[in-house]
Amino acid sequence: MSSRTVIRGGLVITASDEIHADVLIEDGRIAALAASGTPAAEAWSAERTIDATGKYVIPGGVDAHTHMELPFGGTFASDTFETGTRAAAWGGTTTIVDFAVQSVGHSLREGLDAWHAKAEGNCAIDYGFHMIVSDVNQDTLKEMDLLVEEGVTSFKQFMAYPGVFYSDDGQILRAMQRSAENGGLIMMHAENGIAIDVLVEQALARGETDPRYHGEVRKALLEAEATHRAIKLAQVAGAPLYVVHVSAMEAVAELARARDEGLNVFGETCPQYLFLSTDNLAEPDFEGSKYVCSTPLRPKEHQAKLWQGLRTNDLQVVSTDHCPFCFVGQKELGRGDFSKIPNGLPGVENRMDLLHQAVVDGHINRRRWIEIACATPARMFGMYPKKGTIAPGADADVVIYDPHAEQIISAETHHMNVDYSAYEGKRLTGRVETVLSRGELVITEREYTGHAGHGTYTPRSTCQYLT
Repeated sequence: MSSRTVIRGGLVITASDEIHADVLIEDGRIAALAASGTPAAEAWSAERTIDATGKYVIPGGVDAHTHMELPFGGTFASDTFETGTRAAAWGGTTTIVDFAVQSVGHSLREGLDAWHAKAEGNCAIDYGFHMIVSDVNQDTLKEMDLLVEEGVTSFKQFMAYPGVFYSDDGQILRAMQRSAENGGLIMMHAENGIAIDVLVEQALARGETDPRYHGEVRKALLEAEATHRAIKLAQVAGAPLYVVHVSAMEAVAELARARDEGLNVFGETCPQYLFLSTDNLAEPDFEGSKYVCSTPLRPKEHQAKLWQGLRTNDLQVVSTDHCPFCFVGQKELGRGDFSKIPNGLPGVENRMDLLHQAVVDGHINRRRWIEIACATPARMFGMYPKKGTIAPGADADVVIYDPHAEQIISAETHHMNVDYSAYEGKRLTGRVETVLSRGELVITEREYTGHAGHGTYTPRSTCQYLT
């Protein structure tokens, strides 16, 4: 049975165009676009018609950095693949790329299989995986080739967290050399974890235990130094590099310099670095623990440089690094010792709305909003044009967005499985109204009509964004 849906009267916005057009969806894919009111559009018939008059019609968001059910610091991220993908859909995101974890002493395959088991049958929207490489050895390097062949085409390494995820420069270089050969993309958590551990130890010895010290020991200069080092290692290996969760202006400068030299170096930032700051980390009564993440929040003056980087394309992607831990019972593990606070913030539901607010505030334009939140992450991680755009042949991942609706972000009304909001009380203009995933209604006029198991695993091709 063929199924057809027509979306009529909206402003279709992609990374490259804005056009008043009707959209025809057939069997889960975009079949055609035609200017609203034209005979071609009027001739379409369908079982379902959605009126988007006065609304935006945009591609579903692609959040290329989430951590559902991630084990960290003796606990687990509080969103499961079921709750996290449902919340993502509420926020207009229709694809996530989560991180499967290789544990030291185990194979990549074991880690990937474990994450498939967590996700399969539980997701409301489509998903893919990156692979965290924690243990670089000859077997791991061979496995990287096999994973690329089956659609896991990106590998994350950590210059931070010694004893957990940390890789030294030699391990990083070997993995980069391998990715240069197999087409994979190395994603780097760029902080000098060895130096940071020294500063943590010294701060605790001085009795500096409050959450705000998390930001003070994880210095911007140590993010910049690691970013510079990662760039140079990638240059030696002849490999592309994607630096995750860039928070410091000094790190942006390193990326800009590398890109000016024509290197395939890319940067991602996150809403928390654009909208929050060390002022939040310093909130009294241990409230600051809610904002502990790594890289950490920076002083407000860094925000202008991040926005500038997004406008000049020295930063290409905004993802969430969604990794929620409840305040009660999880963040509280670090009372009296900031180094024991689980690192991570909730945000998968808020990204599209916060970035629309950035359009309203004049930081970016509407096409750039779609570019950094939908199209470029899809291209960067080998899913375009299946994901990230509205064009014939693309998956019908479509959001009807009301640019005039007003909302106040609150833990009372959000759908993430966490007991606080990082943006509590923030007023926004713009809100998701209806969401389709491969042509199926997941959110229908602000009601959840999706179901666990609709989302399917999406194998990816290699990076489509290289110069």
